Amino acid sequence: MKEFKLGLVINPIAGIGGSVALKGSDGEGIAEQALALGATAKSNARALLALEILLPYKDNIVIYTAAADMGEHSAKALGFNTVVVHELSGETTTALDTEQAVTTLINHDIDLLLFAGGDGTARNVCHIVEDKFPVLGIPAGCKIHSGVYAITPKAAGRVVELMITNQLVSLTDADVMDIDESLFRQGVVKAKRFGEMQVPSELRYIQAVKSGGKESDELVLQDIAADVIAKMDDELFIIGSGSTTAFVMEELGLDNTLLGVDAICQQTLMASDLTEMQLWQLIQSYQAGQVKLLITLIGGQGHIFGRGNQQLSPRIIRAIGKENIIIIATKTKLNALEARPLIADTGDSELDLELSGYLAVTTGYNDQVLYPVDNVQ
Repeated sequence: MKEFKLGLVINPIAGIGGSVALKGSDGEGIAEQALALGATAKSNARALLALEILLPYKDNIVIYTAAADMGEHSAKALGFNTVVVHELSGETTTALDTEQAVTTLINHDIDLLLFAGGDGTARNVCHIVEDKFPVLGIPAGCKIHSGVYAITPKAAGRVVELMITNQLVSLTDADVMDIDESLFRQGVVKAKRFGEMQVPSELRYIQAVKSGGKESDELVLQDIAADVIAKMDDELFIIGSGSTTAFVMEELGLDNTLLGVDAICQQTLMASDLTEMQLWQLIQSYQAGQVKLLITLIGGQGHIFGRGNQQLSPRIIRAIGKENIIIIATKTKLNALEARPLIADTGDSELDLELSGYLAVTTGYNDQVLYPVDNVQ
């Protein structure tokens, strides 16, 4: 088997603001603010999930990467033959570090650039690479609108595995998208296309560009909302992000954090835009079965966990219980997935497996469909 030269760049602070309701990590001082609120960096753990898939081929892979948490630590932790080609400019990594590392890696004739981050990281990579070199993203950010990412970290590893084993993999141009995080934190989604990059495409593993906009069929949404509201008793309802769940809140006449997580009880708003820690503290005062979680899926992608709702951490999901998760979506939204499964990408492989299988999705009043939930292993 031919030696495969894999370039690796990790944005160590990607998505660090997700669990503390900061909606991302872009912007001056945001990472520091997130750390002060108790957030922990998870992008290296996400990268490890991808790299673990490649361990059977370790003797045939050389990983070219940047120093410390930008790739070196993860690659060496798994015992890969690792060559560090970029040193950090300071204690805290910046977008410039990403761009300089990518420039250096390409000059070392790598076969593929694998990077971990979010849409901001994809923009940095695209600024250097454009559409002239194959890249693949490991999803590690809060917002993943770009089509250059695999659907999960393990899926990224599977795509690289296909390349290493000389299987036919198409090369496709995929859009790099990003939104204005300052507006995002105010509940406004304003996405923009920043370019495109070449991605090794395998439809099971590469995500679609996120579908934007509110559901157009208001009558169907009213039926869904009526079904959910009719079943509300005295439980605590955790309301996930998204326009479909927001419609339920509108029908209740309650203020809603479109891109955050709220809590209601007896149809009264208890708390808004909760962090992971605030959620955890809140649900501790309720007994098993007394907490329900209302979520929807990301249009065009199918993610129910792991995209824009990192506040719903593995311990939160486990405490609530799979049986207390209520998924709502229109049939139009489900049909747009073209039979692809819903994706649970919580960052906890065991939990993702527990969530796999067929779950009921409420699609109208007293109307549910069974739809598969999967996670690429």
